[in-house]
Amino acid sequence: MVRWRSGTVTALRRQWAGAVELDVALPDGGTMRALAYPELVGRPEPGDRVLLNAGALLMGLGTGGYALVVALPDRLPPDPPQALDSRDAGHLVKARYTPLQPILLGVDEEASPHRAVLAAAEDVAGLPVVTADLHSALPAILAGIRADVPGARVAYLLTDGGALPAWFSRTLAGLRDELVGTITVGQAFGGDLEAATLHSGLLAARHVLHADLAIVAQGPGNLGTGTRWGFSGVAVGEAVNAIAALGGRPVGSLRISAADPRPRHRGVSHHSLTAYGRVALAAAELVVPDGLDPALAAEVDATLDPLAARHRIVRVPTDGLDAALRATAVPLSTMGRGLDADHAYFLAAAAAGRHAARLAG
Repeated sequence: MVRWRSGTVTALRRQWAGAVELDVALPDGGTMRALAYPELVGRPEPGDRVLLNAGALLMGLGTGGYALVVALPDRLPPDPPQALDSRDAGHLVKARYTPLQPILLGVDEEASPHRAVLAAAEDVAGLPVVTADLHSALPAILAGIRADVPGARVAYLLTDGGALPAWFSRTLAGLRDELVGTITVGQAFGGDLEAATLHSGLLAARHVLHADLAIVAQGPGNLGTGTRWGFSGVAVGEAVNAIAALGGRPVGSLRISAADPRPRHRGVSHHSLTAYGRVALAAAELVVPDGLDPALAAEVDATLDPLAARHRIVRVPTDGLDAALRATAVPLSTMGRGLDADHAYFLAAAAAGRHAARLAG
């Protein structure tokens, strides 16, 4: 459950779109690094008292090393400009029935300017959509897209398997100029557009943002138990089904690694094998990059062979992708490993982006 702490803000540190990092002094003389989302709790200043949820930080879980600001109890933020006592400003509730549930305007609800377009939309008209297990694949997929089609209109759909606030991601903040928009779906929130489901989010990507292609991945903070089914990335397979149901073209970014110390994630991760091999009932195009180390390539081919009965295995040339990855607008990192430490992982994601860009034409 929640492990509460109370303290006083001593300094503001880094700030990015939607988030403020701060230092907090505790009554016992200790300190904590904390993160606040001003849209939810107001903008903290030095001297403010803050209430913190410190549980994940104290346990060493993947919160980026932060306690999270729950409230500035002595200086509450003002009400939003609109009274929110009607549905005119939206009634989409996310992080539902938690103390910090926001009420937002859904892209397809009655008060939305996009309501008529989305009410009439039946499909996404062949939109290529890259699906990925981890948020860290996002900049690498974009690098692969930009390597061949620098002007492509790319939308990102942030699903709710990881961080719910899009504001948590410094990567996403650094990629704002690379995207036509971010759509937060399900319980996730804080994007340029809010959607209740992945299906409505995909329709919005095509018909509201007019994307040429899209990327679907959870936010930072993948949840996993080390079992076949107990990980949030299982939703990748469900995303394939949603894309196919709406007439899109699913492109699977495989989680490939020769560097992960955990055997279940070396070669093709068991996350990819379960999501694409067991959960995805529709066919996807699973991308294998050329240029892998021969031993790793042989292992990947053997592992993917059973998936070829349902999916199309696509081999994609990788010339120019290393340079594109090294030129990304944000640092590349997955599980603490950078590009050179886990080259195959990022190369596989970039190859998926390149293939989707070519499908987009």
